[in-house]
Amino acid sequence: MSYETLLVEKDSGVATVTLNRPEVMNAVNETMGREFMQCMESLGHDEAAQVVVIKGAGRGFCSGADVRRFAQAVEARRRGEPVIGMGSMLRGRGPLLLREMAKPIIASIHGPCVGLGFTIALACDMRVAAEDVQIGAIFTRVGLMPEFGSTYFLPRLVGVAKAMELCLTGRIFGAQEALQIGYVNKVVPAGSLEKETQAMARQIAAGPPLAMGIIKRLLYQGLDCDLGAQFHAESLGIQTLFESEDHAEGVTAFLEKRAAVFKGR
Repeated sequence: MSYETLLVEKDSGVATVTLNRPEVMNAVNETMGREFMQCMESLGHDEAAQVVVIKGAGRGFCSGADVRRFAQAVEARRRGEPVIGMGSMLRGRGPLLLREMAKPIIASIHGPCVGLGFTIALACDMRVAAEDVQIGAIFTRVGLMPEFGSTYFLPRLVGVAKAMELCLTGRIFGAQEALQIGYVNKVVPAGSLEKETQAMARQIAAGPPLAMGIIKRLLYQGLDCDLGAQFHAESLGIQTLFESEDHAEGVTAFLEKRAAVFKGR
């Protein structure tokens, strides 16, 4: 499938999705929002993609929602016309779609990663940042609040007090602070971002898809579950994996001292 605002490439089990409006620093408009959700839905069912990487074209990851659309909406409201909010395409099931996808999603971020860019990266499972990244939940600057599941994801990632500070001040912070507070997993030189992200993605993509899907689901489920219920879920998961072809292949490959070839069943 081809898109107007996205580029999608697949190689070695890794699907790389590029936000592709570099002329406006990949600001999200209605078309990009709609296509992004369609793309994620499609990749969730694509057997050729075991890991998804999301990145931005040009000088930054994403500068947020297209403010020109905001200005048009403000004028429309002044005329008494009904307006659908800029974030409506990305709300819906958007955050749930990324969270429920049984495939790891890595955000590869450089340059500006603010507003809606901040929240899209936040909804991914892991984040790799270039040293030049500029991150910010800048919503209060235009009288708005973080969306796309941010008020759920952010306090669980960095703690309530830090999440409160970042959202209420709307300040921009850099790569080292992002690493320190846990917003990103790794910081790399700007020139190495593509190489480092792809290396991580390919390492994960070589693993057993069935096990990775269950691991992702249970790690997130554990955030909102008591120990007894989580232990029960783990028991069901491990039993499923014990009976899988991937487990048998992994054991055989280990004994034969070769790389395992997993098939996701």
